Amino acid sequence: MTPSKDIARLLEIMAALRTPVTGCPWDLEQDFDSIKPYTLEEAYEVADAIERKDLDDLRDELGDLLLQVVFHARMAEELGEFSFGDVVEAITSKMIRRHPHVFAVSDADDPAKVKKQWDEIKAEEKREKAARRERRGLIEDFKAGLLGQVDRAQPALTEAVKLQKQAAKVGFDWSEAEPILDKIEEEIGELREAIKVGQRDKIADELGDLIFAVVNIGRHVDADPEMALRGTNTKFRRRFRHIETSLEQAGENLEDASLDRMEEFWLDAKRREKAED
Repeated sequence: MTPSKDIARLLEIMAALRTPVTGCPWDLEQDFDSIKPYTLEEAYEVADAIERKDLDDLRDELGDLLLQVVFHARMAEELGEFSFGDVVEAITSKMIRRHPHVFAVSDADDPAKVKKQWDEIKAEEKREKAARRERRGLIEDFKAGLLGQVDRAQPALTEAVKLQKQAAKVGFDWSEAEPILDKIEEEIGELREAIKVGQRDKIADELGDLIFAVVNIGRHVDADPEMALRGTNTKFRRRFRHIETSLEQAGENLEDASLDRMEEFWLDAKRREKAED
């Protein structure tokens, strides 16, 4: 097997990885749910490469993201649902259908008319998709109702904020921040109980409830949860790096350091930050 610029080679590689007995044990045990986090991660890494204006990384990350598409398509093909070719056909059909002003005849000759035309075509596509869902027996429609206006295809923290804001429009909301803190304490208690039982699904469910409540308090005190968490991530990176450099200066290494020793330098990093404020 040799590298190639032809997409067919990538499809061959994925087929080989998913071939029973001779394929890769890790790839063979994956399914849509287990691969989903990697798909999201690769999308974020594409965005990160763009933000850093690193085109070498962007090329590599786009390849990783393409692999995710190929992986999902291969698993669907194994189930007899659709293949990578069907994915390509679907998106090319959609782009041609949504751009009649380019690929057919249309009077949409300015941005406003193009937008109106685009919305009309999407509305028709939505009706067609609803019919297909009904034929498959997919009854639950997350696009319906008041909260259907909130797109699911976004980071979970962002979606939570928007869901809460949407519900607040009709009065389904806390009137002040203090009761939310009590709710957070309640959710922590329920998470403790779930951990005692040791049921993974229940733990994940209660953890989600806790995070949702924390997002709510952030919204009420006007602190965007996504940005707040990014700030904490940056702070954690900085403090952990201080642990590493402090250990190096002391002639020690991270792997052999005790938790107490690392905590010592962590607290030192916190003191330094406070002194700089």
